[in-house]
Amino acid sequence: MIRLLFMIPLLLCLLWTIYLQMNGYKLQQGKQGYLYILIISAVIAGFYSLMLILTN
Repeated sequence: MIRLLFMIPLLLCLLWTIYLQMNGYKLQQGKQGYLYILIISAVIAGFYSLMLILTN
């Protein structure tokens, strides 16, 4: 499971890029969305890592 955590931000960034392109926005305009995706993904990865340490 932990090995696949890197897929979360990659998938979300891909979906965000597709959304931006479909609605006529430039990638530069969606920069804040990428930042939010990375922050949320880091929180999720940190939570799962903490749970793994605590329950092991």
